[in-house]
Amino acid sequence: MTYSQFRNEQQTFLSPHGNLKYIDKGQGEAIVLLHGIPTSGWLYRKMIDELSQNYRVIVPDMIGFGSSDSPKGYKLYEPKEHAKRLLTLMQYLKINSWSHVFHDAGGLWTWELLKKAPEKISKLVILNTIIYEDGFNPPIRFKKGFIAQCIMAMYSNGITTNMMLKGLFKTGLLDNAIMSKSDMEGYRKPMLEGKVKAMYHFFTNTCNDLPDYSSVFENLNIPKLLIWGKHDDFLVIDKMKSKVFSNLKLKEENVHLIEAKHFIQEEKPKAINELILNFLAD
Repeated sequence: MTYSQFRNEQQTFLSPHGNLKYIDKGQGEAIVLLHGIPTSGWLYRKMIDELSQNYRVIVPDMIGFGSSDSPKGYKLYEPKEHAKRLLTLMQYLKINSWSHVFHDAGGLWTWELLKKAPEKISKLVILNTIIYEDGFNPPIRFKKGFIAQCIMAMYSNGITTNMMLKGLFKTGLLDNAIMSKSDMEGYRKPMLEGKVKAMYHFFTNTCNDLPDYSSVFENLNIPKLLIWGKHDDFLVIDKMKSKVFSNLKLKEENVHLIEAKHFIQEEKPKAINELILNFLAD
C-alpha cells in the first residue's frame, strides 16, 4: 500500500480543533490502534487488514499528525486534549466501548482517557509506550522558545526531514533496511506539510515533565496485554519492568518481550497481530 492509497481510505471527522482523519475498517467488536510521536495511523498499515477480518478497526491520525489538521497553538496538543478528541471521535462513531492498542506517546493520551472515562476501554494492549520516567529516553528534548520552534520548522524543509527520519529509524529498528521509500513517504509527507506543532509541544513540554499516572494504574482492572520490543533504546523496558509488571498488574502469560526495537509494528506486524487476536479471543 502506498501512502496515497492509505489516505484515500481515510474518512474525516470534524473535531473541535479541525479535521481528524481515520480508518474505519471491518465489522464486529471495535479495536482502536493509536499511534504516538512523530508517527500516525500509517504505523499500523501492515496490521489493519488482518485485524479487520474479525473486528471493526479504528485507526486515527490524531490532530497534528498524519493527514489530520495541524492548527495553530500548543495547549490543544496536551495529552488530555488528545484524549478528549479521541473520546469525541468514538462517540461520533457510536462506539461505546472498545479494545485499545497504543504505542509511544499514545500511552499518555490513553492514560488521560482512562482518567476521564475508564469504562470505555474493555481490554488494553500496550506496545512500547510511555509509562514512567524510568527508561524514557526520547530522541530529543528541548526547552520552550524560539530556538526549539526553529528546529521544529526545519523538520519540514526536506533535507532536515530526511536526516531526522533516517536517524529515528536507524535507532528505532533492528534493521532499518526494511523501510522502503514507499514506507518512509508515510512518515515524511506530513512533516513536509508542516505538521510539527504537536511535536514541538511534546519535545518541549511533555518530555521535560511527564505526568504521574499512578492513580490510573491503581484502578486499572481490565485485561491487559504487553508486547514490547526488548531492544528499544527510547523506552528501555529493563529500567521500568519491575514497576510496570507490578503496578499494572500484568499476568505473566500476557507479557511478551520480542526481538525488536521501538517501531515494532514495522518489524513484527504479524507476530503482534497473532498475540492480539489470541488475547482478544480469550
